[in-house]
Amino acid sequence: MTIRFEGRVAIVTGAGGGIGRAYALDLARRGARVVVNDLGAARDGTGHSDAAAAVVEEIRAAGGEAMANGASVTDFAQVEEMVAKAKEAWGGVHVLINNAGILRDKSFAKMTMDDFRVVVDVHLIGSANATKAVWDMMRDQNYGRILMTASSTGLYGNFGQANYGAAKLALAGLAKTLSLEGAKYNVRVNTIAPVAGTRMTEGILPPGAFEAFAPENVVPAAVYLVSEDAPTNAIVGAGAGVYQAAFVTLTRGAVLPEGERTAEAVAAAWSQIVDRTGEIVPQSGIEQTMLIGSQLQGN
Repeated sequence: MTIRFEGRVAIVTGAGGGIGRAYALDLARRGARVVVNDLGAARDGTGHSDAAAAVVEEIRAAGGEAMANGASVTDFAQVEEMVAKAKEAWGGVHVLINNAGILRDKSFAKMTMDDFRVVVDVHLIGSANATKAVWDMMRDQNYGRILMTASSTGLYGNFGQANYGAAKLALAGLAKTLSLEGAKYNVRVNTIAPVAGTRMTEGILPPGAFEAFAPENVVPAAVYLVSEDAPTNAIVGAGAGVYQAAFVTLTRGAVLPEGERTAEAVAAAWSQIVDRTGEIVPQSGIEQTMLIGSQLQGN
């Protein structure tokens, strides 16, 4: 079955280049009307350009419909105005891909708190702003598909990216909660962790890998995750034609009797605590509490 987006309106943030541009072009090819949002800043978030307008021209030249938008995702009023313009022009918003981001890579010892704060502000708060701006509309129309952009750095860590990793793992947590809150309104929320050769990763990926990890290779996963038949609450890795699923798991752990709940007892039971035999993938936070209750009852 071909995945199509006729009658759907999509907003892609950070769509002036790299992965965001590739998302916008593919959604438009599949029939979506696309809001191409990009502040047009450099990799560190400074400066401006007309990157979004150039992508819109590409879409229109291919027969698609698109509008450019230069809102900063860190400014909620600007994001609300972007959503209002999309609704005024095309009747609503059905798809949101939170892709905008910047880098301020340094070891934590050398990182200023301004470097930390601005990265969290763009990635995390920016995604929350855009999501909040469409949330009520998606609930009211009983349809919405939202994609957060995490990273292997957020999921697993990476030297020199404490700010980026903190924001990216937070986005996965945001997506998990929103997937629960949006379920009865047919609002599905997923997370993608892409690896791609873009302006953001130039100088990070080695030259040979840079070409292999073309942004277009991330697109299939993202487009599926915002399609009508998308799952919800998934974390998907994508890069160079490889597509993976990541899970936050929970071991059965160890039960320490009353009177023996000490740091020393935890140390002694450590191998049992980290034993992954029978681990589960909780679908909500309450499942951790339920598993603890079950363990205390001897189940």
